[in-house]
Amino acid sequence: MIETNRILRVPPLESVRDNLRKQVALYVSQNNILPPSDFETLEHHSKIILDKLGENLESLSFIIVLLGNEIWRKTVEATPFNRRLLLLPQCLRDSNKCRGEFDDLGLICAGCKNCHIDEILEKAEKLGYTTLVAEGTTVAIGLVEEGSIDAVLGVSCMPVLQNSFGPVTKAAVPAMAVPLLHDGCENTSVDYDWLFSEMEQYSGENRYQPLSVSLLKNQVADYFSVHNLKRYFPANSETEKLAFRSMAMGGHRMRPLLALLAYQSYAGEISDEIQSGLAVIIECFHKASLVHDDIEDDEDFRYNEPALHKTEGIPAAINTGDYLIGKGYRLLSEMPCTPNVKAECLKVVSASHLKLAEGQGADILLTRHMAKKSVEEVLKIFEQKTGEAVKVALLMGAIAGKARESELEVLSRFSEWFGVAYQIRDDLNEFREDNDLKHAFDFPFLLALLNRDMNGESPSFSEVLDPRNFNVLSGYFKQFTIEEKAEKYLAEYIGKCHSELDRLQNQKLRLSLYGLMGKVFKS
Repeated sequence: MIETNRILRVPPLESVRDNLRKQVALYVSQNNILPPSDFETLEHHSKIILDKLGENLESLSFIIVLLGNEIWRKTVEATPFNRRLLLLPQCLRDSNKCRGEFDDLGLICAGCKNCHIDEILEKAEKLGYTTLVAEGTTVAIGLVEEGSIDAVLGVSCMPVLQNSFGPVTKAAVPAMAVPLLHDGCENTSVDYDWLFSEMEQYSGENRYQPLSVSLLKNQVADYFSVHNLKRYFPANSETEKLAFRSMAMGGHRMRPLLALLAYQSYAGEISDEIQSGLAVIIECFHKASLVHDDIEDDEDFRYNEPALHKTEGIPAAINTGDYLIGKGYRLLSEMPCTPNVKAECLKVVSASHLKLAEGQGADILLTRHMAKKSVEEVLKIFEQKTGEAVKVALLMGAIAGKARESELEVLSRFSEWFGVAYQIRDDLNEFREDNDLKHAFDFPFLLALLNRDMNGESPSFSEVLDPRNFNVLSGYFKQFTIEEKAEKYLAEYIGKCHSELDRLQNQKLRLSLYGLMGKVFKS
């Protein structure tokens, strides 16, 4: 936890600041500290640095800022200028002479030359930066998430920088900071030589350049345009027309996105034909599972439209799902990769196909046997259903990009933990949703926790498990603090995901998955 009463001080002498920057850079070069690092990690290493330098704790917060900078340096410097944001505080302006105006985003500089803001903006914009004169980090994180920028260079006071560590780390935003020389809400100052030096650094190293998840989403969307899908589904039969309809329907396309993230992270050269094929293959398998799931669960709607078996009948829907599975395997056999890559992809897909079917089978029987299911058994179902779907996407992309076996092992474990965390979060969201149609079996993990904790209690779990009497069940959830216990499990599995990501050697994919988790598991 971040201490709010620590000394937030920037050394006043430039020579002292420069020396500390050099010492921190040397330390990072000698120690493998990967981004994103949480505040506790930064604080731990900063205390080691202070101890080596014989400095007192007054410089701790400043060292933490410098350490965060060095950890992100390679990523930020590899980011093209036109994909960076320069974020300046409004307090740098001369409040007495400023002629600028304010809009919803921040200060619109008038170029009056009454402060250094105009000079900074002019240099930044010549380099190609996006610039913003505003307070806080919320806007910056939003710009990264929507794909406008990939990295941030910010100027701010030490208290604001301290408060920004949490959200910036959680969102995995590549960021560096130059702290103001003193705090205050107006007429502040910064080490301009340091700022200009950081602004001008550019390495262009591709292996450290971050991938924009949002831009890749747009690419995925293009692959599912009518024009592109017609290449794979020319609609020569009635069954193919139904398959095309299923593929063209909406959804987040998360699985194709994961496959392309992995492929672009590992591939030396990007093949658009391979990318497009991967996206469509993964979606074929996914849409087939949805068609079959809707029949098994007797769902009326999919993507706010009548489910396929409701409009075309169960036999036609089953057949369409089968067709999509066959199409996926056929497209995989035609993918322009080496035979070894195809064989490895086939091994992953077929293994996941079996595990997904096992997980779905267990899920179908879950309602009937809920009173007999342990917490561990429900978690295993989550791992097989959602975890396997994530795993096949990431592994296929990584294999097509020729990732090492050690990386595939990490991605495999990450996918399992991610699937479990995702489903626990889903159960909590379902329970908390303001919906009169809530059903007890909509959140099986919460039921499994209640079943475990009511062992030997009266009434028995079977007696309170009446899907028609939700209020009674909700009362028992409250009595046994089931929500709080589920939150602890969620935090545990999110932690397991992060631990696996920290073992991933590919920085592009590690940061992309950290960022994706930050969006999925927003508190």
